[in-house]
Amino acid sequence: MNPKIEALTGGFAEPVHQAQSVFRMMMDCLSRPGTIQSILPEVEPPKPMGVAAGAIALTLLDHDTPVWLTPGLAKSPVAEWIGFHTGAPLTREKSEARFAFAEAGAAFSSFGLFATGTQEYPDRSTTIVLEVTSLDKGPALTLSGPGIRNSAAIAPFGLPEMFLRQWADNRAHFPRGVDVVLTAGHQMLGLPRTCKITPKEV
Repeated sequence: MNPKIEALTGGFAEPVHQAQSVFRMMMDCLSRPGTIQSILPEVEPPKPMGVAAGAIALTLLDHDTPVWLTPGLAKSPVAEWIGFHTGAPLTREKSEARFAFAEAGAAFSSFGLFATGTQEYPDRSTTIVLEVTSLDKGPALTLSGPGIRNSAAIAPFGLPEMFLRQWADNRAHFPRGVDVVLTAGHQMLGLPRTCKITPKEV
């Protein structure tokens, strides 16, 4: 498909209803870490952005929410697609971004380079939407913390190499820190900053 046409198509067919549905799913994922939700509204963001990540972008981005994209996404039709459908301004400064998106396999540096909020306003931080290959075919990990009864098991495949160390550093700054939403195709899984992630004991 022509990149220009690709950037203008693939949005919500029923924007208000579908955005509300996706918003509820995302809030559920973040309030109940380890819960996998599947996006029902069919959207078609340009590659390499996945369906769930595209639906999150359509739901949460607007002209007041600066967004940071990995170089791979920024050079693709995704940047224009986001601009056309949401009006969100792109920023090259990670610390200015309210949302950040990364495609599967993208190199990812420290979460600390993004906005982590302040002690007084911890919500003024970046939410990172990170695409992985799969949410259930990777090494087993254990989640614990608020919203989880005892513990929860997840098995994402394709996390950045240093993810667990970066997450431990991020969690150490609580209440400041970033929140992460993992996506894989139509699926999403929330990892709020309150969540502890450890390799599952054998």
